[in-house]
Amino acid sequence: MLRTPLLTALVLVASLPAAEKRRAIVPPELAPAPGAPAPMYSPGILIDGTLYVSGTVGTDIKTNRLPADFEAEVNAALDRVGYVLKAAGMTFDDVVSVQVYLTDMSLFQRMNAVYGSRFKAPRPARTTVGVTKLALEGARMEITVTARK
Repeated sequence: MLRTPLLTALVLVASLPAAEKRRAIVPPELAPAPGAPAPMYSPGILIDGTLYVSGTVGTDIKTNRLPADFEAEVNAALDRVGYVLKAAGMTFDDVVSVQVYLTDMSLFQRMNAVYGSRFKAPRPARTTVGVTKLALEGARMEITVTARK
């Protein structure tokens, strides 16, 4: 049987798995309080097995304030990332890419020590960038990750 290029393309497209619907991942720990306005972003978006976690700063989950201790700030940011990963059925082992933004690059080694306690080998690809300021006044770091199941 002789196939035309159009017929071949249709056969290939028909054999592809259906794309997963894009859905927001909002873990209960990060959901807005009743009556509070919804944020202008989703903590995570899951599509086709890939999770994109929004930039996350290290505010305390109970007080929503930044801790004075930098390591506590990094841990709080990673805890928040962990909530999004868990809500999507993933763990830190599923993270493939990380972007870290620091307002003071002299904090890099301290951030890296906390980071190394959460991400095991083989660690994800990572970019760390020095920035002058973050959206949350006083935040010294922000992190975003991409994970794939």
